[in-house]
Amino acid sequence: MSGRRHLLLLAAAVTDSTFVRTQLVGHPMWVGKCIHCGSKLVVGDDGRARGEATLEHLWPQTQGGTDELSNLAVACARCNREKGKRHDPNGGARLQDVVAFLRARRLERWRDPSEVGMAVRLRSVMAPGEPATDD
Repeated sequence: MSGRRHLLLLAAAVTDSTFVRTQLVGHPMWVGKCIHCGSKLVVGDDGRARGEATLEHLWPQTQGGTDELSNLAVACARCNREKGKRHDPNGGARLQDVVAFLRARRLERWRDPSEVGMAVRLRSVMAPGEPATDD
């Protein structure tokens, strides 16, 4: 994962109110919940995934999804890998419904990075006025 991808994963965790900064084994980490199943996930303060944490694109990249922070979340590897099968067993027929559900959940969990002292550090990946919505 590139440095930018690490920063995107960190930004997704920092802007998710289920993630709290803590010390694990003497290192600063962000501990929170998978956007899908709620399982415990850990992201290092350097943006590196610890364990099963992955960067989730709410609107899939294969369908034109971007790296805008409002389109990103943290998911466990299992949920990210099985997103299509778990949420849309018809192979794409419900994509808009699934994305709308995930975006609503992401918006409920949204936290401004300035609330946890991370705004300056994440400035390069934040779009003006995040979170963006299609409404």
